[in-house]
Amino acid sequence: MQTPIEQLQAMKSFLKQTGGNLGKPAEQIRSEMAEAAKQLPALPGDVQVKPVTTRQLTGEWVIANCIEAEGRKRAILYFHGGGFISGNCEIYRDLAARLSSACSVPVLTVEYRLAPEHRYPAANEDCLNAYRWMLAEGYSPDDIILGGDSVGATLALMTMISVRDAGEKMPAGAFLLSPHSDLVHLDGYSYDSLADSDPTGSREGNQRILEDYLGGSSGEKPAILSPLRLYLHGLPHLYIQVGDQEVLLSDAERLADRARADGVEVTLEVWENMWSVFQFMAALLPEAQQAIMNIGSYTGGIWGKTANLPDDSNHGGVTLTSAEA
Repeated sequence: MQTPIEQLQAMKSFLKQTGGNLGKPAEQIRSEMAEAAKQLPALPGDVQVKPVTTRQLTGEWVIANCIEAEGRKRAILYFHGGGFISGNCEIYRDLAARLSSACSVPVLTVEYRLAPEHRYPAANEDCLNAYRWMLAEGYSPDDIILGGDSVGATLALMTMISVRDAGEKMPAGAFLLSPHSDLVHLDGYSYDSLADSDPTGSREGNQRILEDYLGGSSGEKPAILSPLRLYLHGLPHLYIQVGDQEVLLSDAERLADRARADGVEVTLEVWENMWSVFQFMAALLPEAQQAIMNIGSYTGGIWGKTANLPDDSNHGGVTLTSAEA
């Protein structure tokens, strides 16, 4: 099922009018994001939310009712978006609950430290520590799949690169929703070709992301903030979803190409008429609901619960490519 194009155009127009963050202070952006999240439907009563606060981690478990109590200890570790300056576990509960239901595992969302109060590498450190905390809690790397949206997807990529470079064992896979694969150069073709089509993203907005995270640093930018320009060999199967109306389209496409060239298995889904992190609007968009179900098929395939991702013919409006170098 696809949303009528007239309805999509109205939603995009509303997002374009209300979603711009240029010039707004971090506190205003956080407040507006929290207000917008209040419009999401209440979680079903049988969804469990369990806060986690330790020396290494602040976050919460979101557990759908369909999860079996027994069996292997598997979970998704999810890093939220928000340009490094906003976002939290509460805002992402609806998406986390939907992911938990689709994937039939608990989802751990991480409350990493935010800029500008906490600059680079604070968020990187918190996400890496969250992965190591799960290992210390008895999870096998093979039973953890990372996920993230926007800069949260970048944090998932950076976490895996840090794990690899430290000689530690990788998670089983990672799904990346509208990833920033290069936070420094912002030179993908879609920054120009889709500038008028994207209702929420822009080159100027993404320049702010880097400035907020790094502060006034004028020196050389940390290489890890541009995963696209790093050697990606050794990363697990990457599953990428992106909309064909967002300036980050070329980031996703180039990331897929680079990872495949480095020997990484990659599946890329490009969703017609969709914008950045459209999955967040699953209460309104059947496309978002289907995309989340596809993530469930991906995690099931990684863990041997299902054979493959859905065939391209099963979900209209999607270009799907899957290849291993």
